[in-house]
Amino acid sequence: MENQMPVGLRFSLLHRAFRRRMDALLSEKELTGVQFGVLMALLRMEKEGLEDVSQRALEERARVSHATMTEILRRLEKKDFLRTEQSQRDRRFKCIRATEKAYRLRDEHLEAENKIFAGLCRGLSEQQVRDLLASTDLMLQNAWEDKQKGGESGCD
Repeated sequence: MENQMPVGLRFSLLHRAFRRRMDALLSEKELTGVQFGVLMALLRMEKEGLEDVSQRALEERARVSHATMTEILRRLEKKDFLRTEQSQRDRRFKCIRATEKAYRLRDEHLEAENKIFAGLCRGLSEQQVRDLLASTDLMLQNAWEDKQKGGESGCD
């Protein structure tokens, strides 16, 4: 591969290769990327200890409109990835809960992600993989800090 490839293109090609493989897993489960994103947002909220996750809270977390979320929840419930039920704390709204099937999907997704990463790192030593992860962790931290400052690059 050409050494003069622009850095942005390198990241883009890696992202696309990774995403293509992950999308294949979702396709097997008859899920879209957006549906999966909503489901993962729900699982994170539950992990954070939120017992009564409302549709509105999930919309905000997943950054999905009300109409779109309503349809996504309907489809995910039909596929048995989540269920809606009356809140025990406030009978005025329904809360959303992930099913065991959703937790199994998360575990399968993580396993697939690790396998894909290992495949992309084929030929790298363990130290090179650790260095790669440490480097990208720092890059992500820089990107986060730049975003917090209102900028988009670390080239100020």
